[in-house]
Amino acid sequence: MTTRRLLPVMLALASMLALPQVLGGYALTLLDYIAVSSLVALGLVVMTGAGGITSFGQAAFVGIGAYASGWWTTSMAGSPFTGLAIGLVLSGATATLLGAATLRLGGHFLPLSTIAWGIAIDYLFGNLEALGSHNGLAAIPPIDIAGISLISERAFSYLAWPILCLAMLLCANLLRSREGRAIRALRGGNALAESLGIDPFATRLRTFVLAALLASLAGWLYAHLQRVVSPTAFDLEAGIEFLLMALLGGAGHVAGAVLGAAVVTLLKDALQSLLPLLTTNSIQLEAVALGALFILILQRARFGLIPLILRFFPRRQPHAIAEASPLPRRSRMRDGSSLLTVEAVSKRFGGLVAVNGISFELRANEILGLLGPNGAGKSTLFDLVSGLASPSGGQIRFLGEDIGRLSTRQLARRGMARSFQHVRLRPGMTLTDNVALGAHGRSRAGFVRGALRLDRAEERSIRFEAARQLARVGLGEKLHARAGSLPLGEQRLLEVARALAADPALILLDEPAAGLRRKEKEALAALIRALRQEGVTVMLVEHDMDFVMNLVDRIIVMDFGVKIAEGKPAEVSTDARVREAYLGVELADEEPLGRDAVETDASGVEAA
Repeated sequence: MTTRRLLPVMLALASMLALPQVLGGYALTLLDYIAVSSLVALGLVVMTGAGGITSFGQAAFVGIGAYASGWWTTSMAGSPFTGLAIGLVLSGATATLLGAATLRLGGHFLPLSTIAWGIAIDYLFGNLEALGSHNGLAAIPPIDIAGISLISERAFSYLAWPILCLAMLLCANLLRSREGRAIRALRGGNALAESLGIDPFATRLRTFVLAALLASLAGWLYAHLQRVVSPTAFDLEAGIEFLLMALLGGAGHVAGAVLGAAVVTLLKDALQSLLPLLTTNSIQLEAVALGALFILILQRARFGLIPLILRFFPRRQPHAIAEASPLPRRSRMRDGSSLLTVEAVSKRFGGLVAVNGISFELRANEILGLLGPNGAGKSTLFDLVSGLASPSGGQIRFLGEDIGRLSTRQLARRGMARSFQHVRLRPGMTLTDNVALGAHGRSRAGFVRGALRLDRAEERSIRFEAARQLARVGLGEKLHARAGSLPLGEQRLLEVARALAADPALILLDEPAAGLRRKEKEALAALIRALRQEGVTVMLVEHDMDFVMNLVDRIIVMDFGVKIAEGKPAEVSTDARVREAYLGVELADEEPLGRDAVETDASGVEAA
């Protein structure tokens, strides 16, 4: 680790050692509560800030950790560390069950479900005799380490803050890893994640369980700091407060958990001291004051306080991407061998037949264009081939395997990559990280390896591959730029680079030239031709006739869900059925379809 990166760590360690010696008892108590709350907010930074999973029920997992250790140490006279293990197991199991039941919900239904089970678990605490019902548990013993009792606020700080710092380090490592990129990709929707070979549900579930375990750890610390637990500490209001901490500090930053927890904890303490001097309704006004301040801060710093603070500091220059061992590559197929076969495929939506008995074959190292007017069924056929939809009839074979019932994720892992009609990138991530997502299926490091930084060799290979593909599409000078800062043409090239990082046998391009200027289209066409020379097969849907006619080897034209023509560009451009379907008019026999249509040979070079 360089001196520049080591300095913040050294300052943090020095502060942890010095502050408990300088601060008094009450200030130390507040400091300890900030550490406990920060652990819960940290889980929300990973889950909500990075993964887009909003939860109002994290206080329930804090309660499980607190009650588990409180019950074990009071009723069973057991060790607090055994109580910690019990709480983690219970929280992990509960989170797994709740996640399996709710994480497939979309829109506002998922946050609403977290409110429901958060309230249910809180009521459970208050109605179990073994847990003291509504009175809770009292006289919980302090944590004892090697005969040293951590009963004082100062001694407790030397446990709580190192645990928090370790958790922050592990979460920061995780978010910079392969699985961290997968978590951030969840915000792009299931279709994007699956197209990259990511299992969105499994990733959400692992993230949800991680946040629950951090909350349970916080509950364990809370129980032995407070030494009393009761249901009121883990109600819905507490869950909203934890979410407020993460959002206020900056849900996209690990340090935002601590800053948000500190602001909310200190503000609540100040209000509890000030409001009783002004009114008899201090409890109600405390919530009003917190809400008003939250709205004010979000108006000035919508993404939290950390991004606002970072504006005043110079941006750290990113490290150059070093050469590394290449990732495993797919064996190149023999030119002309069968890659994709579509046989009498149909798709019905009730009484509507969107695709009706389509058949064609795509051979290795070929560029195939799929054309047709709006409503012809092109996009539906594209979705059938890429796994976003299942056929109602017929068969689709990819690399000799029937893929009609396989998901997009499974197809991505078998060698099929795609772009989207409307660009789907993670705008807040760098170009390198966006392209690195494409290599997800070619790498193996999981949550644990990423958090412990045991994936460094693989990460170097992934980033080197991302840099190579960005250079391949002409974006090698913008490795560390944000994807959202690119113009549309470069964003489409970025999508192609991301697809190439998967080392695919087949790339599906959905209207890749849409919105591009002439020069950008020429650059894209040159890139697609170069891909064919490197052993990549391309199938594209496009409306721009001139772009397609000068690029592809063969064209399939659809109209009203059926194939009306197939052949070389020169043949299809003079087909009477194509002219009538595509333009709605009949052209002279000698007039080709497409302003600049030319005949191309098998290599895509213009024929003389």
